[in-house]
Amino acid sequence: MDTPQTLSDQPIGIFDSGIGGLTVVKEVMRQLPNERIVYLGDTARVPYGTKSDRTIKAFTLQSCLFLLEHDVKMIVIACNTASAVALDFIANMFKIPVIGVIVPGSSAAVGLSVKQRIGIIGTQTTVNSEAYPITIKKMNAETEVFSHACSLFVPLAEEGWLDHDVTQQISGEYLRHFEGSNIDTLVLGCTHYPMLSTTIQKSIDRIIGSPVGLIDSGVETAKIAKKILADNKLLSAKTRRAQHKFYVTDMPKNFVKVGERFLGSKMEDIETVNVEILGF
Repeated sequence: MDTPQTLSDQPIGIFDSGIGGLTVVKEVMRQLPNERIVYLGDTARVPYGTKSDRTIKAFTLQSCLFLLEHDVKMIVIACNTASAVALDFIANMFKIPVIGVIVPGSSAAVGLSVKQRIGIIGTQTTVNSEAYPITIKKMNAETEVFSHACSLFVPLAEEGWLDHDVTQQISGEYLRHFEGSNIDTLVLGCTHYPMLSTTIQKSIDRIIGSPVGLIDSGVETAKIAKKILADNKLLSAKTRRAQHKFYVTDMPKNFVKVGERFLGSKMEDIETVNVEILGF
């Protein structure tokens, strides 16, 4: 049986349906520089949002079983859709800590909002799931939540049009939905969206007419991961530069280029794998 010392040296597993989860990896690397990371992007089956709940649970289970084969000490589901649909299902199956991105982002938003008026932006699937409003209301029933889908932000982020004129125009069109809402906090409910945070910040401040706090779920998820590891005495004692491993289920064109943009550093160790033989 593993001792706490050997467990602490094991990597953190991070899973996403595609490439957006690399923004979460970036934050974990920043906040926990001594931790090794094993990342799996299920790029062969993205997007998850068009799939049934049963299929999302099956895909998520297969991916998490793959991470467990790499002796991870924690799993971070860095995908809003999988977090909304499969987190409880997965967390109840495994003995190691399993966290998603929705609860950390929601908790931070509730803590930041003075007016108790919070905006949520995400993909159509995430907005339709109402995962953020439901979670926020559980934390503070008095909070008013306003949601809007911003689906074009994903291709804009992947294209690298982070502050392009077109991106600014589209951002203004999307965020105009919050005009008159009087929100003081906006949750970036998709892991792609932090790439566009500068443009989003300008647009929402202008539309609301006062500063609006942005919540990056990746930042908040990394904080929670750090706390859980610390509370369980699982923080790595290593002080050397951590080595990371990246797996994908398909190697799309421009994956490395886009991935390095999201990660903010080189992706030096990438391998294509098949996870469909796992789970069901």
